Amino acid sequence: MILRDLVSCLSRVTASGPLDTDVSALTASSRDVQPGALFAAIRGTSIDGHRFIGDALAAGASVILAETAPPVDLDRALTWLHVPDSREALSKLASTLAGHPWRDLAIAGVTGTNGKTTTAFLIHHVMKTAWHRAGLLGTIVVDDGETAEPARHTTPGSIELSALLGRMKNHGCRGVAMEVSSHGIHQKRISAIGFDACVFTNLTQDHLDYHGTLDAYYQAKADWFHALAADPHGKKPVAVINADDASGADLAASLEGKMPVVRFGFGVHCGFRANNFRQNARGMEFELAAKGKTYLVRAPLIGRFNVYNLLAALAAANACGIRPREAVAALASAPQVPGRMENVGNAGGATVFVDYAHTPDALENACRTLKELGPRRLITVFGCGGDRDTGKRPLMAAAAARHSDACVITSDNPRSEDPLTIIREIEAGMRGMGHLSIPDRAEAISHAVKNALSGDIILIAGKGHETTQQFADRTIDFDDRKHAAKALRERSQSIAENR
Repeated sequence: MILRDLVSCLSRVTASGPLDTDVSALTASSRDVQPGALFAAIRGTSIDGHRFIGDALAAGASVILAETAPPVDLDRALTWLHVPDSREALSKLASTLAGHPWRDLAIAGVTGTNGKTTTAFLIHHVMKTAWHRAGLLGTIVVDDGETAEPARHTTPGSIELSALLGRMKNHGCRGVAMEVSSHGIHQKRISAIGFDACVFTNLTQDHLDYHGTLDAYYQAKADWFHALAADPHGKKPVAVINADDASGADLAASLEGKMPVVRFGFGVHCGFRANNFRQNARGMEFELAAKGKTYLVRAPLIGRFNVYNLLAALAAANACGIRPREAVAALASAPQVPGRMENVGNAGGATVFVDYAHTPDALENACRTLKELGPRRLITVFGCGGDRDTGKRPLMAAAAARHSDACVITSDNPRSEDPLTIIREIEAGMRGMGHLSIPDRAEAISHAVKNALSGDIILIAGKGHETTQQFADRTIDFDDRKHAAKALRERSQSIAENR
């Protein structure tokens, strides 16, 4: 695209140099610069991209996007775009270069501390059932309508995001479900994308290592809704908000009169309301009251928290143009979300579930859900990640201690921290409950499964779908589900040999 046409999307830009340059690629990494590319200098949390402008020019960049004025000796053949915010400008340029594919897609975005992945999976399933092809962007997988591949980030960078949306449109997708992280909002990766539904699931303590305070974390999420209310990008976005969550209730109130708001939950004031919730080990059912009608919702999921995820998916699908009756029917065959309360199997009367719960609230919900199934004992295996919010470590322990009959504390992803130091900080929150600490995660899983009694449920929490474990000096292959399945096989073999 000719640079003159490309930069027309920027409201505040000072251009120095020729604008008749043909730009075929954008990048924020000097290592990826190809001759003729536009290089965007981004100020990161630890690295300032402006330091690499020289490297980008040496690699052949013909256009520089920066938050600084051009040098006085700028080569006349080069173009320098001086903008107040490189992230925001790059998002707009990426969308424009891709042809604004989001305009032809019904897009539902999901933000919140817990439930983003499951809710996005459910919306995607409903969209695929109704429309045959739909895209999915999230923590676990990227589905472009034809192929699915592992995701690298919860919310891709703006260049990759616009390119993926373009692929989805070209592959015949009518809608897209995507997770929207607080990092993605704060870093303006989605600022140039129009949404049809924007979902808020809940807010609990997480990511304080990045945002600093819970208020700042909340504000990052709220900013997305208020930005869409102020500039809907030509769409009519609907805010779909968990009104049973205190932060959600505040957010909904702040948006009244600014954009359409649909509340969901168990409360009488909710437009999508659940009643008469029942569950067993195979799934759940509840009555949905929405839009003046009542529907019976059945889904192969367990847990009261999943009622909220189902309600969010139903309301978001409706905002994207799918009737509640169609969505309810689709959810009866909802998929198992990898690593989200995933039943790995049973051996000798002991059942293992793997869940991604890595916040105090999520761990408490997971434990409470499994206790409601009436196990002989609930054994919880968990740890906390290194280089992340240390304040939640004793809170995670307290949540597990409240609802478990036995706990095994182990390593999660220690990263650069000493695993034993993390475990000691977790132990401080156990409140006198007897527990075992086994730093080796594989050994911890094996011990819990081997020593379980018939009728026990073992919850392995924290890593969910992840297939690696990160240490200071290495990253190893590690999948909780595979290790749990191996331990179950060994348990079965031991029981058979001892008969």
